[in-house]
Amino acid sequence: MKRRNFVLGTLGAGAAALWWAKPADRGAPYTPYFRALNAELKRNGPMEPVLVIDLDRLDANIDRVAATLRGAGKHYRIVEKSLPSPKLIDYVARRAQTDRLMSFHQPFLNHDAEFFPGFDVLMGKPLPVRAAAQFYRTLKGPFDPARQLQWLCDTPQRLREYAELARGLGTKVRANLEIDVGLHRGGARDNGALKAMLDVIAAHPEQLEFSGFMGYDAHVGMGVPGILGGAQELLDKAMARYQGFVDFTRREFAALWREDLTLNAGGSPSYTLHAGERLSNDISTGTALLKPTHYDLDTLKAHVPAAFIATPVLKKTGSIELPALDGRSKLFSWWDPNQRETFFVYGGWWRADYESPTGLQFNELFGHSANQEIVNASPAVGLEVGDQVFLRPQISESVLLEFGDLVILRGGRIIDRWPVFSA
Repeated sequence: MKRRNFVLGTLGAGAAALWWAKPADRGAPYTPYFRALNAELKRNGPMEPVLVIDLDRLDANIDRVAATLRGAGKHYRIVEKSLPSPKLIDYVARRAQTDRLMSFHQPFLNHDAEFFPGFDVLMGKPLPVRAAAQFYRTLKGPFDPARQLQWLCDTPQRLREYAELARGLGTKVRANLEIDVGLHRGGARDNGALKAMLDVIAAHPEQLEFSGFMGYDAHVGMGVPGILGGAQELLDKAMARYQGFVDFTRREFAALWREDLTLNAGGSPSYTLHAGERLSNDISTGTALLKPTHYDLDTLKAHVPAAFIATPVLKKTGSIELPALDGRSKLFSWWDPNQRETFFVYGGWWRADYESPTGLQFNELFGHSANQEIVNASPAVGLEVGDQVFLRPQISESVLLEFGDLVILRGGRIIDRWPVFSA
């Protein structure tokens, strides 16, 4: 083969390979659901970034959680940090027929006591004793912590601090003990560590009451590579550890054991699997009810997304044009059809993923803006100024606090605005 023909052939092959690497047009217009939601928000929405909750979708998720746990003979405990709105929590509690709540933040705990004076509340993390003291100082209403609140304790030192707080207040603290069932994020890792905590409770009968265990298993269902074990295998190991702590306590601290203790477990990724075990009696779930993108898990396949960020398009400026490059930016839109339209939306930089229309993308070269986020797409998305860009939150617990009142939908129509908790 002549060298000239070889070079030309090589160049031709390289050009063909480069052309095949050219991005495809990923754009598509709204699906019917989001087309209708866009029309409703343009008619009746505030035309600013909002967090939308679809009650029809939420109902389906609530019913699935409630039926699964009720069928397994377990109590459902609502995770407040994932649903940080008093009306939203009340709605879930009524539909699921539960009066159990898990709280994580002292100011929210005071709101819980005021808004839900008849609920049983379990803390989802150990709070510094000064935060606990602040709760008692600012407590309002008939909520009775000595009967309705379980403080989570993870070390003997924290138990001693809570005993001293209880002595000063002239009350008794219900102490739920954190046990490590495989997550390795704190709590008793073995019977020796558990004994040290139970010894403190036994030594302070006037100040401390043992109320049960919390064995959080976030590593089950998400976050662990499959090669290290499937979800069911990881849950089996977690519950074997849990059973060991229970057996030890029954044997060595029989005077502290009661059949009505709270044996809490679970989480959104694993709640469905807990229907198959008979040890726990109290399962916490919150995020599964809204299903943000980080919870697109095998264990939650039956759940549907029920929360969306909606924000209006403020500007439509055509093909991407980057600062300093100016007209030379045309190369990007020539190469990538998904950069042939540029939109600037109201707000941005959220922990969320673009949902509708299909094919929206963030421009890494332009960068983020919390004021007017840039969004690129192909002309196929069909967006105009005033239309809504829809995103799915990646998580729910803090994102829901960023937009003011939640916009509530029923049958595709806005029916209410629900306030969120304030610190």
